[in-house]
Amino acid sequence: MSGIGDLAIAQPLLMLVILAVLAAATGWMVERDRPALALALRRSGYLGMLAAGLLLIGQLAQQAERSDAALLLGSRPKLSVEGDETVIPMASDGHFWADATVNGTEVRFLIDTGATMTGISQDAAEAAGITPDPGEMPLQLNTANGVITATVGRAGELSFGSITAKGLAVAVPRDLDDDTNVIGMNLLSQL
Repeated sequence: MSGIGDLAIAQPLLMLVILAVLAAATGWMVERDRPALALALRRSGYLGMLAAGLLLIGQLAQQAERSDAALLLGSRPKLSVEGDETVIPMASDGHFWADATVNGTEVRFLIDTGATMTGISQDAAEAAGITPDPGEMPLQLNTANGVITATVGRAGELSFGSITAKGLAVAVPRDLDDDTNVIGMNLLSQL
């Protein structure tokens, strides 16, 4: 019995399919003697098969590197480090995303070669302990969403893959609902 238990833990989707097929088959076998029970077993079996099929489609979509379903499920391919090189694969939305740490806090960034500066949302800046540099004047930045005003702070350490930047100037937008964080050319040009 341990083998079946191990299989159920390792392959729950397979076990759901097996149980659903057994329920439907049993329903067909007992139909003449117990029609109500047969109908309930068949419907349960069909419902189980449908659920297994939908779960399988969802599982495959989430594992796919380039699919609209993966994008909707929030799945993005992970960066990899090969030697001293960091490789960031293109996500299904056509952009390059990297999970980085800023002062020890996890932050998701869009790699944006069109951005002059690295930008971090107010919420992410607060979580990472980034405060405006009192010696820096607020900036007017041209973005894809128009001109914004941002304060400048410093990230003690921003790292992803094999890349680490210390004391990096980051723009923190004022009064902006967009929570997209971008790694801009002030970091990328150093690579």
